[in-house]
Amino acid sequence: MEAWLAWGIPLIVGLQALGDWLFVPMRFFSLLGSEAFYLLIMPSVLWCLDPGIGLRMGLVLLTSASINNILKLTFGWPRPYWVSDQVRALAHEGSFGMPSGHAQNALAVWGILALQRRRMAWGILLGALILAISLSRLYLGVHFPSDVIGGWLVGAIVLLVVTLLERPFEAWLFRQPPGLQLLSPMILSLGLLAAGLLVADRTAERIVPGEWTAAAAAAFPDEATIDPKNPSGIVSASGSLLGLGVGAVLLRRWGRFRAAGPVGQRLLRLIAGLAGIMILYYGLGALRPHGVGDLSQALRFVNYAAVGLWIAFGAPWAFVRLKLA
Repeated sequence: MEAWLAWGIPLIVGLQALGDWLFVPMRFFSLLGSEAFYLLIMPSVLWCLDPGIGLRMGLVLLTSASINNILKLTFGWPRPYWVSDQVRALAHEGSFGMPSGHAQNALAVWGILALQRRRMAWGILLGALILAISLSRLYLGVHFPSDVIGGWLVGAIVLLVVTLLERPFEAWLFRQPPGLQLLSPMILSLGLLAAGLLVADRTAERIVPGEWTAAAAAAFPDEATIDPKNPSGIVSASGSLLGLGVGAVLLRRWGRFRAAGPVGQRLLRLIAGLAGIMILYYGLGALRPHGVGDLSQALRFVNYAAVGLWIAFGAPWAFVRLKLA
């Protein structure tokens, strides 16, 4: 095992040695850093609390996730339990490990919220959450410390770039013609998709050692065989980013949605909006052939773009029409 990975094994083993009582809280914190959780929280904030913060969280998350998927393919590093019999496998992961998506996305997304709130208490609370999410990935045996440090570094860069460029770019964007406004999220999304597919193509000949596959299969015999070179994550994130970005522009130009209202009305919005997500996700997903072929990936992109568009614009438009907002 390479030295830049091996140094972290004793730290992981020591963390796991603290006891099995940590398993449930660590799984909980890991869930709080998952993309699925963010994609539940983000529309909830957008529809029921503050559309600006919700859209900002979503766009940062999906940009960060796209970059993370590209970097995982670029590095091609293993998970700890794939290469060390000292590490207990407490969670299944099928992608490459570096950088940690949980650590990266937590710092980027919760960091944006901390900067938005501008209160020390919020900063301390969200900083502790970022740390807990990151440590959970070590305890579960799915990341090396190197992965977490790499995730923090990339997440900090994403956060810095967004913080510096968001306001001037937004001010410039909404002075432009409608066509250019809609073109901007398309360029970002398709640019990240093209970069990801290029990396996937350039690394297609990389061999995933049989020892990694065997160790993962031995740890989780009921799970599918690991397929870390699968580009589906890149396609899903960039598709969602396209839909959410276009929807954000449309929502801003329309300007009629407000997230205020009685608690009951907000709850109805949340239920109706989540129902729409499920219908689009599973309805369009049922039409998509399984596998990683070109047609399957193209339909996956469309599927996720439709979900992103619904979250950012379709659902708010429907809420206003149904007098739920």
